[in-house]
This record gives sequence, C-alpha cells and structure tokens, in this order.
Amino acid sequence: MTIKVVRGNPTPEELAAALAVVRARAAAAAAQPSGAPAIPDAWSDPSRIAARRVPAPGPASWSRTYWPGG
Repeated sequence: MTIKVVRGNPTPEELAAALAVVRARAAAAAAQPSGAPAIPDAWSDPSRIAARRVPAPGPASWSRTYWPGG
C-alpha cells in the first residue's frame, strides 16, 4: 500500500494518526468473512414496518396511514 500526501505539510504525528486509521479500517475489512452478509441496523430494516398490518379503510383511516400500530 502506498500513501502519498498531495497537499499540505502534515507533521509526523498527523501522518502517523492518518496511517493508523487507514490500517485499522483495512484490518477490520479483512477480518470480516467475505461470505457473511452484513447485518443491517434494526431501525433501518424495512421489514419491521412492512410486517405490520395495513390499516383498514374507513372514516378515520387517514389518521392511521403514517404511524402504523398504536
């Protein structure tokens, strides 16, 4: 891996900190098995909303269209 500073004049400490971050990210990516799917956060999983029932049509159904459950 080659890292090249193309702008600025970093101090040795700044360069070492940047290199440490890059190496840590590379090590974390290498440690994750390639065949294992990434686990999404639960709050961003669309199935948590899609699993609920759609409100039945009726006179007050407009108030239930955005906030499922309740």
